[in-house]
Amino acid sequence: MEATIDRERVEKVLDKIRPALRMDGGDVELVEIEGSVVRLKMTGACGGCPMSQLTLQMGIEAALRDEIPEIEAVEPVGLDPDRFDLFGG
Repeated sequence: MEATIDRERVEKVLDKIRPALRMDGGDVELVEIEGSVVRLKMTGACGGCPMSQLTLQMGIEAALRDEIPEIEAVEPVGLDPDRFDLFGG
């Protein structure tokens, strides 16, 4: 049986992260939870920042998975990976 990830638990973790994002003019929005996958959208300044993919993976995903180990993946919504190529490839 697949674990159900509670939206409220995810929002509580995101609320801990939001102050840091807001200091840079950004935010994160919980779009949906499908099984053990959480989909997030970076908004504000974070929505157009080249570092948003890194922020999502290294910061937000790490914090979510640390507090909610049932989460198997955190996926971005609305980010164009070609636009945010950190290595210029």
